[in-house]
Amino acid sequence: MKKIKYLIYGVAIAFSLSSCKDAIDIVQDGELTEQVALQSVSDLRSFLNGNVYTSYDTGNEIQLTSAFTDEVGITPGNSGWYFAEHRYILNSATGQVNGVWVNSYLTINRVNRLLRAAEKITPKSGEEAEYNSILAEARTMRALAYLRLESYFTTNMADDSALGVIWVEGVPEVNTQLPRISNGEIYAKIESDLNFAETNLKSSNTNYYFVTQNLINAIRARMYAYREKYTLAKQYAQAVISNSGALAAATPIPANPGSATFNSSFYSASTTNPYRKMWADAAQGEIIFALSRPSSGSWSNVANLFTTNTTDLNGSPLLDMGRNLFNLMDPTYDVRRWAFIDPTSLVSATYDTDSDYRFTDVLVIDKYPGKGNTPLRNDLKIFRLSEMYLILAEAAAAENNLAEAATNVKKVRDARRFAGTAPALSYSSQQEAYRDILKERRVEFCFEGFRYVDLRRLGKANKANVSIDRNRTDDIVDTPLTLSITDYRWTFPIPQSELLGNPSIVQNPGY
Repeated sequence: MKKIKYLIYGVAIAFSLSSCKDAIDIVQDGELTEQVALQSVSDLRSFLNGNVYTSYDTGNEIQLTSAFTDEVGITPGNSGWYFAEHRYILNSATGQVNGVWVNSYLTINRVNRLLRAAEKITPKSGEEAEYNSILAEARTMRALAYLRLESYFTTNMADDSALGVIWVEGVPEVNTQLPRISNGEIYAKIESDLNFAETNLKSSNTNYYFVTQNLINAIRARMYAYREKYTLAKQYAQAVISNSGALAAATPIPANPGSATFNSSFYSASTTNPYRKMWADAAQGEIIFALSRPSSGSWSNVANLFTTNTTDLNGSPLLDMGRNLFNLMDPTYDVRRWAFIDPTSLVSATYDTDSDYRFTDVLVIDKYPGKGNTPLRNDLKIFRLSEMYLILAEAAAAENNLAEAATNVKKVRDARRFAGTAPALSYSSQQEAYRDILKERRVEFCFEGFRYVDLRRLGKANKANVSIDRNRTDDIVDTPLTLSITDYRWTFPIPQSELLGNPSIVQNPGY
C-alpha cells in the first residue's frame, strides 16, 4: 500500500499547530510529532482546527466533474488545459482521481492521529465536554471523507456487498498493506462515527465552518440517498430543514437585469441580493457547511479551476459554462443566470446544435467571484439547504409519490425566481420525476462537484435514463456529445500510484 504508506501514514504528520496546507508535507528532523505536540485538550483543538479541517478540499472533484460531464465548454483561448478530461479520458493516471484519493486519506490519517493522541490525554475537570466534542468533530470529518471516497470508487453505492474502499484503522505501520472491503462494512463504520458524533458534539457548535448537528444530519441524508435507503434519507433531510432557515432568496434584485446599472449593483461587493451574497461569502445564506478559505494566506483558489486571473472576460478563462446548461437558466426570472455568469461574457443568444458560437462567445463562470482583495478565492460550499429539498424530492420519487416530488422541486425553483413563481409541476411517471430532479440538480449544483455522481446514480436506466448532455459548441473540435451511462468510466479507477505500492488491491472493472 505504497501510496497510503508514503502520502498518508508517513507524510501527513505536520504537527505544528498552525495550519498545514500541503498534502505532501514530509516530516523533517526536529519537527514536532503528535507525542510532543498533542499533550492537552487545547492542543487537540488546535490540531483539529489547523490540520484536520484545513486538509479537506474538494477542488479535484469540482475540476474533474466540470470538465468530464456537461458543465463546461473549452474556450477559444485554451491551449490544452483539461482537454483529456473533457474528451472522456479517465484512467488510473488521471491527476484528479489521484487527488480525490490522496486528499481523502490525508484527512482520514490526520483524524486517526488525533484520535490516537487523544487516548493518552485525560481532560481536566471542566474540559470533558470540549474533549468529547473534539473527537465528535474529528470523527464526522472522517465519515465525510469516507462518504466522498465511496461516491467515486465503488461500482455501486447502493449495493452493500459491492467492493468499497480501504478502511484505515488507527495509524498503521509504514509497511502495512490493506485491502478494499465491502460497502456495507464501510457504511457501518461511517454510521458508527456519526452516531458517536451525534451523542458527543456540544450543542453550542453552530458555526457553519465547523461540524454542527445539522452537518451530521446532512451527511446522513446524502449517504442514505446515495445508498437508495430513502426512508432514512427523507428522515435526516427533513431534520436539517426543520432546524434551518429559509432557502437563499432571489430578491431583492436590481431592476433591469443586464443593464449597466444592474451590473454595477448586483456584482458589487456591497450587493444586497441574498443569493449573490452567499456566493461572494458576504453571508451564510443557506449554507450548512463550508470549508473556510480566508482572503489572506496561501489557500487554493477555486475559480482557478476555470480561469487564469479573474472571473471576467479579461481574466483568460480556460473553461466556460456549457451551452446546454446555460440554456436551462432563463434570464427573465432565474437569479442563477446572473449569479453564475460574469457580465463581461460575450453572450449572443441561446445555443442550438446548428449554431457555431464556439469561436466568438465565452460564458465566463462567476459562481466563485472572489472575496476581498483575492478575486479567485471563495469558501468551498459542501452542503447547502437546497440539497436537502432535492433529496426529499428524490425520496418521494422513489416511493412513487410524484406529487410530493414535484412539491419539493418547486420549492427550490421558487426560491431561485426573482419574478413570479415557478409553474406548477406534475409528473406522469417516476422516470419523468427523476429526470426533472436531475435537471434541477444540474443547474443548482453546477461547478460544485455534484454532476458526475448525480449522473452515475440517477442517470441509470431504472431511474432517469439519461447521461451527459453537451452542446456541439462546447469544444473547439467535434467530439462525442455524450457517454453511455453504463460506461465503466462512471466509476473512478483506483489510482495508479496506489496500485504500484499495493499490487494486491483490486482495480475497478474496465481499467
